[in-house]
Amino acid sequence: PNIPVLCHPQLEGLCCFLQLSTCPEHLLVRFCGWLLALTPDLSYTSAAILAEQLFLRRVLSLSQPPSRHLMAALASFCSKYSQPFCRVVVATVLREPEEGAEQTKLVCELVEECLEPDGVRLVLSQVLEVPLSEKLLPVVQAVLGRQVRGHPLSPQEVLPPELFDLLVLTLCRQAPAFSSSLNYAKLVTAVLTMYQSQVS
Repeated sequence: PNIPVLCHPQLEGLCCFLQLSTCPEHLLVRFCGWLLALTPDLSYTSAAILAEQLFLRRVLSLSQPPSRHLMAALASFCSKYSQPFCRVVVATVLREPEEGAEQTKLVCELVEECLEPDGVRLVLSQVLEVPLSEKLLPVVQAVLGRQVRGHPLSPQEVLPPELFDLLVLTLCRQAPAFSSSLNYAKLVTAVLTMYQSQVS
Protein backbone atom coordinates (compact mmCIF):
# COMPACT_ATOMS: atom_id res chain seq x y z
CA PRO A 1 0.00 0.00 0.00
CA ASN A 2 0.95 3.59 -0.51
CA ILE A 3 0.18 6.50 1.76
CA PRO A 4 -0.12 10.15 0.73
CA VAL A 5 2.48 12.49 2.19
CA LEU A 6 0.91 14.29 5.14
CA CYS A 7 2.32 17.26 6.99
CA HIS A 8 2.75 16.77 10.72
CA PRO A 9 -0.43 18.61 11.85
CA GLN A 10 -2.41 16.60 9.29
CA LEU A 11 -0.96 13.34 10.58
CA GLU A 12 -1.71 14.28 14.18
CA GLY A 13 -5.24 15.24 13.16
CA LEU A 14 -5.69 11.94 11.34
CA CYS A 15 -4.52 10.03 14.41
CA CYS A 16 -7.04 11.89 16.57
CA PHE A 17 -9.81 11.33 14.03
CA LEU A 18 -9.09 7.60 13.96
CA GLN A 19 -8.78 7.56 17.78
CA LEU A 20 -5.57 5.55 17.49
CA SER A 21 -4.54 6.21 21.08
CA THR A 22 -7.63 4.36 22.35
CA CYS A 23 -8.42 1.86 19.61
CA PRO A 24 -8.79 -1.81 20.66
CA GLU A 25 -5.46 -3.54 20.94
CA HIS A 26 -6.27 -6.30 18.45
CA LEU A 27 -6.87 -3.58 15.87
CA LEU A 28 -3.61 -1.94 16.91
CA VAL A 29 -1.76 -5.10 15.84
CA ARG A 30 -3.41 -4.99 12.41
CA PHE A 31 -2.68 -1.28 12.03
CA CYS A 32 1.02 -1.78 12.84
CA GLY A 33 1.18 -4.61 10.30
CA TRP A 34 -0.25 -2.22 7.73
CA LEU A 35 2.34 0.43 8.68
CA LEU A 36 5.18 -2.01 8.01
CA ALA A 37 3.88 -2.63 4.50
CA LEU A 38 3.79 1.07 3.58
CA THR A 39 5.97 2.29 0.74
CA PRO A 40 8.00 4.37 1.06
CA ASP A 41 8.89 3.98 4.73
CA LEU A 42 7.61 6.60 7.14
CA SER A 43 9.86 9.55 7.86
CA TYR A 44 11.47 9.70 11.30
CA THR A 45 9.14 12.48 12.42
CA SER A 46 6.02 10.70 11.16
CA ALA A 47 7.08 7.51 12.91
CA ALA A 48 7.69 9.48 16.12
CA ILE A 49 4.20 11.00 15.93
CA LEU A 50 2.68 7.56 15.43
CA ALA A 51 4.74 6.09 18.28
CA GLU A 52 3.33 8.75 20.57
CA GLN A 53 -0.24 8.38 19.35
CA LEU A 54 -0.26 4.57 19.31
CA PHE A 55 1.73 3.67 22.40
CA LEU A 56 2.65 6.45 24.83
CA ARG A 57 -0.65 6.65 26.70
CA ARG A 58 -1.02 2.87 26.75
CA VAL A 59 2.47 2.33 28.15
CA LEU A 60 2.23 5.05 30.79
CA SER A 61 -1.12 3.72 32.02
CA LEU A 62 0.03 0.11 32.47
CA SER A 63 -0.77 -1.24 35.93
CA GLN A 64 -0.31 -4.90 34.97
CA PRO A 65 1.73 -6.76 32.34
CA PRO A 66 0.85 -5.72 28.77
CA SER A 67 -1.51 -7.93 26.80
CA ARG A 68 -0.19 -10.20 24.08
CA HIS A 69 -1.85 -7.91 21.52
CA LEU A 70 -0.03 -4.85 22.83
CA MET A 71 3.29 -6.70 22.92
CA ALA A 72 2.74 -7.92 19.36
CA ALA A 73 2.01 -4.37 18.21
CA LEU A 74 5.09 -3.03 20.01
CA ALA A 75 7.31 -5.72 18.52
CA SER A 76 5.92 -5.06 15.06
CA PHE A 77 6.42 -1.29 15.25
CA CYS A 78 9.90 -1.56 16.79
CA SER A 79 11.05 -3.97 14.09
CA LYS A 80 11.25 -1.02 11.68
CA TYR A 81 10.91 2.16 13.73
CA SER A 82 12.81 1.46 16.95
CA GLN A 83 14.72 4.76 16.95
CA PRO A 84 11.69 7.08 16.99
CA PHE A 85 9.91 4.71 19.39
CA CYS A 86 12.81 4.88 21.84
CA ARG A 87 13.12 8.65 21.49
CA VAL A 88 9.42 9.17 22.25
CA VAL A 89 8.13 6.33 24.43
CA VAL A 90 11.16 4.82 26.15
CA ALA A 91 12.69 8.23 26.89
CA THR A 92 9.46 9.34 28.58
CA VAL A 93 9.36 6.23 30.77
CA LEU A 94 13.00 6.66 31.78
CA ARG A 95 12.57 10.31 32.68
CA GLU A 96 9.42 9.85 34.76
CA PRO A 97 10.50 8.81 38.28
CA GLU A 98 6.92 8.12 39.33
CA GLU A 99 6.33 5.54 36.63
CA GLY A 100 5.75 2.10 38.09
CA ALA A 101 7.30 -1.31 37.85
CA GLU A 102 5.27 -2.40 34.84
CA GLN A 103 6.77 0.31 32.65
CA THR A 104 10.30 -0.70 33.67
CA LYS A 105 9.56 -4.38 33.06
CA LEU A 106 8.20 -3.50 29.62
CA VAL A 107 11.35 -1.57 28.68
CA CYS A 108 13.47 -4.54 29.83
CA GLU A 109 11.37 -6.91 27.75
CA LEU A 110 11.65 -4.69 24.68
CA VAL A 111 15.43 -4.55 25.13
CA GLU A 112 15.69 -8.32 25.53
CA GLU A 113 13.23 -9.40 22.85
CA CYS A 114 12.33 -6.68 20.35
CA LEU A 115 14.90 -3.95 19.76
CA GLU A 116 17.73 -4.20 17.29
CA PRO A 117 21.27 -3.55 18.61
CA ASP A 118 21.18 0.12 17.61
CA GLY A 119 17.95 0.52 19.57
CA VAL A 120 19.49 -1.24 22.56
CA ARG A 121 22.45 1.13 22.49
CA LEU A 122 20.08 4.09 22.27
CA VAL A 123 18.21 2.90 25.36
CA LEU A 124 21.47 2.64 27.30
CA SER A 125 22.55 6.12 26.21
CA GLN A 126 19.16 7.46 27.35
CA VAL A 127 19.53 5.75 30.74
CA LEU A 128 22.96 7.34 31.19
CA GLU A 129 21.54 10.81 30.46
CA VAL A 130 19.50 10.77 33.68
CA PRO A 131 20.51 10.04 37.30
CA LEU A 132 20.60 6.31 37.96
CA SER A 133 17.90 4.91 40.22
CA GLU A 134 16.86 1.49 41.44
CA LYS A 135 14.21 1.58 38.72
CA LEU A 136 16.81 1.97 35.97
CA LEU A 137 19.34 -0.61 37.14
CA PRO A 138 17.35 -3.57 35.68
CA VAL A 139 17.23 -1.75 32.33
CA VAL A 140 21.03 -1.51 32.22
CA GLN A 141 21.24 -5.17 33.26
CA ALA A 142 18.87 -6.09 30.41
CA VAL A 143 21.03 -4.12 27.95
CA LEU A 144 24.18 -5.98 29.02
CA GLY A 145 22.42 -9.32 28.86
CA ARG A 146 21.01 -8.65 25.41
CA GLN A 147 24.39 -7.59 24.08
CA VAL A 148 25.81 -11.00 24.90
CA ARG A 149 22.87 -13.25 24.06
CA GLY A 150 21.42 -11.53 21.04
CA HIS A 151 24.43 -10.54 18.97
CA PRO A 152 27.21 -12.64 17.45
CA LEU A 153 29.89 -10.08 18.30
CA SER A 154 31.68 -9.88 21.63
CA PRO A 155 30.42 -7.36 24.22
CA GLN A 156 33.43 -5.13 23.53
CA GLU A 157 32.55 -4.94 19.84
CA VAL A 158 28.84 -4.34 20.39
CA LEU A 159 29.13 -1.61 23.01
CA PRO A 160 31.01 1.37 21.54
CA PRO A 161 34.04 2.44 23.63
CA GLU A 162 32.59 5.88 24.35
CA LEU A 163 29.34 4.38 25.63
CA PHE A 164 31.20 1.80 27.71
CA ASP A 165 33.38 4.54 29.23
CA LEU A 166 30.29 6.58 30.08
CA LEU A 167 28.67 3.54 31.70
CA VAL A 168 31.72 2.85 33.88
CA LEU A 169 32.07 6.54 34.80
CA THR A 170 28.39 6.72 35.75
CA LEU A 171 28.60 3.56 37.88
CA CYS A 172 31.67 4.92 39.68
CA ARG A 173 30.29 8.41 40.30
CA GLN A 174 26.95 7.19 41.60
CA ALA A 175 28.28 4.27 43.67
CA PRO A 176 27.74 6.00 47.06
CA ALA A 177 24.00 6.20 46.38
CA PHE A 178 23.81 2.42 45.94
CA SER A 179 25.95 1.24 48.86
CA SER A 180 23.22 -1.17 50.00
CA SER A 181 21.73 -2.04 46.60
CA LEU A 182 21.81 -5.68 45.54
CA ASN A 183 20.83 -4.72 41.97
CA TYR A 184 23.78 -2.32 41.78
CA ALA A 185 26.15 -5.01 43.04
CA LYS A 186 24.84 -7.45 40.42
CA LEU A 187 25.26 -4.84 37.69
CA VAL A 188 28.84 -4.01 38.66
CA THR A 189 29.66 -7.73 38.79
CA ALA A 190 28.22 -8.19 35.30
CA VAL A 191 30.29 -5.30 33.94
CA LEU A 192 33.47 -6.61 35.55
CA THR A 193 32.80 -10.10 34.21
CA MET A 194 31.94 -9.18 30.64
CA TYR A 195 34.44 -6.35 30.22
CA GLN A 196 37.26 -7.45 32.51
CA SER A 197 39.94 -6.69 29.92
CA GLN A 198 38.73 -3.07 29.68
CA VAL A 199 38.28 -2.31 33.37
CA SER A 200 41.35 -1.27 35.33
